[in-house]
Amino acid sequence: MIDIKKIRENFPILDNDNLIYLDNASTTQKPKEVIKKINYFYENLNSNVHRGNYDIAEKATLEYENSRNEIANFLNCASNEIVFTKGTTESINLVAHSLGDSLFKKGDEIIISEMEHHSNIVPWQLLSEKKQLILKYIPISNRGTLEIKKLSNLITDKTKLISITHMSNLLGLINPIEDIIPIAKKNNILTLIDAAQSISHLEIDVKKIDCDFLVFSGHKILGPTGVGVLYGKHEMLKKMPPFLGGGHMIKEVSMEKSTWGEPPFKFEAGTPNIAPAIGLGEAIKYFKLIHNEKSYKYLNELTNYLMSKLVQIPKLQLYPPIDVQKNKGPIIAFDIEGVHPFDIAKLLSTKGICIRAGHHCAQPVLNKFKIKSINRISLYYYNTREEIDFFYKSILEVIKLLN
Repeated sequence: MIDIKKIRENFPILDNDNLIYLDNASTTQKPKEVIKKINYFYENLNSNVHRGNYDIAEKATLEYENSRNEIANFLNCASNEIVFTKGTTESINLVAHSLGDSLFKKGDEIIISEMEHHSNIVPWQLLSEKKQLILKYIPISNRGTLEIKKLSNLITDKTKLISITHMSNLLGLINPIEDIIPIAKKNNILTLIDAAQSISHLEIDVKKIDCDFLVFSGHKILGPTGVGVLYGKHEMLKKMPPFLGGGHMIKEVSMEKSTWGEPPFKFEAGTPNIAPAIGLGEAIKYFKLIHNEKSYKYLNELTNYLMSKLVQIPKLQLYPPIDVQKNKGPIIAFDIEGVHPFDIAKLLSTKGICIRAGHHCAQPVLNKFKIKSINRISLYYYNTREEIDFFYKSILEVIKLLN
């Protein structure tokens, strides 16, 4: 077994004995190492990167680029294939905007799925309206699983991109990207993988996956908010026009025109989120220390234990159904007949328990199930059986109160 007590001691927010944090799919808590690293930057190195040639500026730049190298090694790619962004949402918008200016023509097609987070739907809808493209959806079944067999029927010679989530932020289901990407390659279609949820639970090797783009947010993997990552194959990043214009992303500027720097700097206009980017590198280091076969097994067992408790609650419906709860991450969505999800979450919060209620930026999924709102619990390595036991006891009290 892993030493959960030792892990929990590394997260200052968990010193609050009244806090039971079960909303890790939304954001993870931050270990001391990350907090210290950010404080160290502001206390000792606060300066801009890639500009000054004085001591602290050069050290800040080194820290910033060391973080990029750490992330590149983590994903098994070259450092010039890692672009820092504000998060998953900006990373997807960057690709949509840049490819929209360089690749797509009227009538071209993009394929996503009904399972996507809104951040992997709305940018493509906006681009489709602007460029008169056709947006297609891989359907999900009534049981919540992706109907991957229908993908081939959606592909035509006009299909230019497939953008798909690796792990559903609501259902926790893991999509078979290892089957999807070869189909795309065979048809000369670009692929983008939304790894916002999977980055913190699965081994991701972009060379092995062979995707063209992969995106995630730092705060989903123990890092700060306000920083994210776009991985792009270097040949793709080199071809793509910049997303934002301004300082640092240029090669030369004259009164008549400008030329661009090499990737990844071409896509990092202006002063970046320096401290969060440095903090993310530290978060990746810490994640690699705690993420192993034992901790992965522990989290799976904890998720199964939680499900064993939930199925005992009368009138509770799991999404997806219990027999589909296999190839998935530590995310559980549920609804209780006759009780509004918001009321459950709000009353649980009076006991220090944090779970999510709402549409979770996944309204197409809820529409499929013909519901408007749902509760979600998402676990992480610092959660415990004792927390689940207290949650179970508390939710039974809440249900009794609401009925």
